[in-house]
Amino acid sequence: MTQRVLVAGVGNLFLGDDGFGPEVVRRLAAPGQEPLPASVRVVDYGIRGVHLAYDLLDDYDALVVLDAIPRGDAPGDITVLEVGPGDVGASDLDAHGMNPVAVLGTVGSLGGSLPPTYVVGCRPESLAEGIGLSEAVAAAVPTAIEETRALLARLCAALDAGSVPAGRR
Repeated sequence: MTQRVLVAGVGNLFLGDDGFGPEVVRRLAAPGQEPLPASVRVVDYGIRGVHLAYDLLDDYDALVVLDAIPRGDAPGDITVLEVGPGDVGASDLDAHGMNPVAVLGTVGSLGGSLPPTYVVGCRPESLAEGIGLSEAVAAAVPTAIEETRALLARLCAALDAGSVPAGRR
């Protein structure tokens, strides 16, 4: 069986820096970019939380979520986290929204299990209504792509060797 890693861009394009995840996914998978390993699937989920929850029932070997998160000292700071089932708990899933904690917490109640999960997050400057990333967050997108590619390389190598590495906190 081919080892599979799902890269999920999440966020609302109409709320400024909340569009960070979809923008990173768009650039990561853009034509002309260095190809990702064949075992990596990249998807822009936007605010389609239920879609992501059901896709996780396909028994992925690892999940990488790209999202705006309230971590870091300044807007544009990139943080890579490992997330486990104990970090998400059980949550009510809004069928019309994207709350990553609720989505990941719902996988178990749907009959699946959360794969080793990592978040490549960026501290937003503004989540106000409007299309487009702030200057600080837009400038952080290339760093997020580098971090994501490095994480994918480690994950794919570890999966090929039969183990998934511990994430950085």
